[in-house]
Amino acid sequence: MTGKKNNKHPKELESEFKEVYNAWGSAEAEVIKSFLQSHGIPCLLKGLVVQSIHPFTMDGLGEIKILVLEKDHAVAEKLLKSGQEE
Repeated sequence: MTGKKNNKHPKELESEFKEVYNAWGSAEAEVIKSFLQSHGIPCLLKGLVVQSIHPFTMDGLGEIKILVLEKDHAVAEKLLKSGQEE
């Protein structure tokens, strides 16, 4: 196999991503993620609480951050803003 191996530490990979949206539950996060991916923008979801164990949001506990690559951040923001205006 001649594929290029990624030797970056997970923290280094995370630094290539930038937060574009905060969702208050897994359903909202998945909708936003699907919307961005349908426009060719890869996303990561990052949260502190597993929603299936604690299916509630309170004081930021259910917050899920949606991260996109830094190079895609401006386009993702515009897409999300235009989607909210419709």
